[in-house]
Amino acid sequence: MLIRIDPGSDVALFAQVAASLRGEMAQGRLRPGDRLPAAREVGTSLGVNLHTVLRAYQDLRDEGLVDMRRGRGAVVTPRAAALSDLRAEILALGDRARALGMTADTLASLVRDSLSDGQPGTGWPEGPREQV
Repeated sequence: MLIRIDPGSDVALFAQVAASLRGEMAQGRLRPGDRLPAAREVGTSLGVNLHTVLRAYQDLRDEGLVDMRRGRGAVVTPRAAALSDLRAEILALGDRARALGMTADTLASLVRDSLSDGQPGTGWPEGPREQV
C-alpha cells in the first residue's frame, strides 16, 4: 500500500491521505478486513502530524469505509469492496463515452449532474427541449 501526498497542493493533507486510501480501496489493493497502518506510523513516514492522519481515518470512518476501534486499529469494512466495483463500472463508462466521441469534460459534467439534482449543468450539451 502506498499513501501519496503533495505538500505543495492546495488540498488539505488529511484529504490527500483519505483520497489515497480510497484509491487503494478502489484499486482492490485494500480489501475488507485489511488493517490500515497505525496513524503514528503513517504520520512519521509521510512527515505529517499524527492528528492529520487520524482526521483522514475519521473521514473514512464517517464514509463507512473504515471501522475504528480502540486496541484494534482501523480496519477496512465490506463497504470498501463497492468502491472496486464502482471503479470497474466507471472504466466501462469511460470506454463507452470514448466510443461515442464524448469529451472528458462532458462526461464529468454528466456525472456531476447525476449526483446533484439531475439537471443539466454548464458542460451539458443543450439541445431543443420538449414541453410536456
